[in-house]
This record gives sequence, C-alpha cells and structure tokens, in this order.
Amino acid sequence: MARDRITISLDRSQAERIRRHAERAGMDVSAYLVHAATRQMAETEAIEEQFAGVDGLIAAAEREAAVLPPEPDVAAGEVTEQERREIEAALALVRGEDRARGGTGEAA
Repeated sequence: MARDRITISLDRSQAERIRRHAERAGMDVSAYLVHAATRQMAETEAIEEQFAGVDGLIAAAEREAAVLPPEPDVAAGEVTEQERREIEAALALVRGEDRARGGTGEAA
C-alpha cells in the first residue's frame, strides 16, 4: 500500500508532549497522530450526521426568513410598558444574560 508523507510544524513543547503520550500508548508518533486524527474525524462526522436534520431545518428557516417583508417600525408609544418588559426579558434570554446573573429563565 502506497503511503503519503505529511509534514507538520509545531512547538517543541507540543512535540515532546505528543511523544510522551505516544510512548504511553505504546505507539510511535506517526501511528499515534493518525489514530488521534482518525478518532477526531469519526467524532466530527458523527456529530455532523446527528445534527444534519437540524442544520437542514435552520437552512430552510433562513431561506424563508430571507423573503419575508421587513417588520413595520413600531412607535415607542404603541408598546405598553408590560410588553416592553416582556420584550426586554425575552431578548435577555436570547443573549444569555439571565443565566449570567443567575436568573430563573422566566420572562418578567
């Protein structure tokens, strides 16, 4: 079987760490790196496969949203104070602000 050679450059400390791990695993550096890369590729492919359906739904939603007309501007006076608080609470949830300050995740 023909083999390809791939040359990589890395910091001396990284190279030494890889050598130590390869030795502990009973492998030479090449086999260790191939094993690690193959394992990472399999993990990435499994994740991509698992989320392919969700990614498709997101892409479809983005296509649909791209053709929607823009929302009309709402004057500040058209939103009640309660609605404004609910909007702010919802936006805080989207931005993750309520978790950062230990909130319950419930809208005001």
